[in-house]
Amino acid sequence: MSKTAYIYVPKPSRENLAIGISRGLWGWRDATLDKATGLADVQSLQTGDFVVLAHVGPQARVQPGGWDTATLKRVIVAQVTKPYFRDEATVWPDDVYPARIGIDVLDEEADVTGESLGKEAAEALRLSANKQGSALLLPGTAALAQFATALPAAAGPATAHTDIAAATAISHSGADSAIVQILARREQSKLRKTMLNGATQLPCSLCGRTLPVHLIRAAHIKRRSAASREERLQMANIMAACVLGCDELFEHGYVYVTSAGKIAMSPKSHTTADLALTAKTLDGLPVPIHGPHREPYFTWHRDNIANP
Repeated sequence: MSKTAYIYVPKPSRENLAIGISRGLWGWRDATLDKATGLADVQSLQTGDFVVLAHVGPQARVQPGGWDTATLKRVIVAQVTKPYFRDEATVWPDDVYPARIGIDVLDEEADVTGESLGKEAAEALRLSANKQGSALLLPGTAALAQFATALPAAAGPATAHTDIAAATAISHSGADSAIVQILARREQSKLRKTMLNGATQLPCSLCGRTLPVHLIRAAHIKRRSAASREERLQMANIMAACVLGCDELFEHGYVYVTSAGKIAMSPKSHTTADLALTAKTLDGLPVPIHGPHREPYFTWHRDNIANP
């Protein structure tokens, strides 16, 4: 059964939190984990378990249940990518924090209430705050599922349906893959909202056709699964790709963007005659969004997906 680790990060550790998110790492002082089951709990975390990092909350020394209605400035949900290991390489400026885990951030929310987190999760974070940021474990993912399904749609009615549809797949006994899907969709929805900037129509970055926004996807140029946290959130790694063919042709590498900023057909586009005819409609078209800031992402796509 998956576990969820709840970890409180105090205000003075803001820089450490930013570094940890950027590097995909979290760490503890040995002294923090020497108490009770602290070390054993962290050592029990496995790849795929969840981590919830909460930053800046109310006074920790309150009675149990005192955070049920509190507000936390930031809540970051991540998954464990590397179980417990020890490393004294310098990562954070104020200390070594040698007891470490690897993490991948799935979502970040601001001004999160105890009600949306749920009583169990809020209490786990309160206890973590009282234990110098030690990890408090909850078995399963029920509390996290409650939090994920309670989140409002990130980009309004245009994407609310897909978020709600995925949310219904989560039972309160937990469903890890559904939680990951919902949180990844929230990230995508936030990027889409930034890309659209209130527009109701947008040109496709590949074919150039101006279409209603419900026919446009915010597509990662370098695949999300291969991108770092920073790369996933960079608008330079996002393009508007229409669902009338361009998104799938690019996603699967049937077409790619050259270093000169033009669309080209890859060898795999000749898999069938009809596929080649479809890809041919894009061949040679200029890509107006191409430029120095996007070329590294298009290079990755050429080298790893299209393989011309």
